[in-house]
Amino acid sequence: MAEAAASRLPLPQHAPTNVDIKRRSVELLVMELGLAPRRRGRPPKSAGGYSETRDALVRAGVVALTEKGFSATGIEEILQQLGVPKGSFYHYFGSKEAYGSELIGSYATYFAKRLDAVFLDESRTPLDRMREFTIGADAGMARFGYTRGCLIGNLGQEMNALPESFRKQLVDVFSDWQHRTAQCLRRAVTAGQIVPTHDCDQLAAFFWIGWEGAVLRAKLEHNGEPLRTFAAGFFSLLQR
Repeated sequence: MAEAAASRLPLPQHAPTNVDIKRRSVELLVMELGLAPRRRGRPPKSAGGYSETRDALVRAGVVALTEKGFSATGIEEILQQLGVPKGSFYHYFGSKEAYGSELIGSYATYFAKRLDAVFLDESRTPLDRMREFTIGADAGMARFGYTRGCLIGNLGQEMNALPESFRKQLVDVFSDWQHRTAQCLRRAVTAGQIVPTHDCDQLAAFFWIGWEGAVLRAKLEHNGEPLRTFAAGFFSLLQR
């Protein structure tokens, strides 16, 4: 999906600079998140209560948080990037905390849809669906040179420096992902792919605890080997 869309992006007519690479990377993430691409110029005023300005702020915030986290993301930096006055920001978000909460919710909605698209795909066996998720996630990180991780995981790692209100929101997102994963594993039990003595809820929790660590290592090392190592170990565990 993102790969096909990326192939239609206009290529620069000169040797790609760091600016070209950064722009293309942002466009890829925007398409993955299902957000409309930003039009040139200052975002227009909204109609019917919704605004391209607000959408642009959410889009830029998600990009920043997947790359460097909440504490290191400055509002001024985002506003300057978009050409949006500070007054517009506070019209849509009363504070940086409210902005961060909106970004968590936006990413959680996107990722839940992504999990459903894979875990509910009846053209594959349940375990193949989980394998497809790990392969697709590796490919997704590779598209950005392993410079971007999971927004939820990034925020979880810096929780001590974040507003306390984020804690329950982040825990709830992880719980939702674990629930969807456990459901897929139960389908694998029904299909006879794994033995029924496995605790699917525990396995799902184990998967996300380990997977988020693998994402962190992949980002740190700028390669997908940690993702593949964890995935191989997890699927090996299921065969016992």
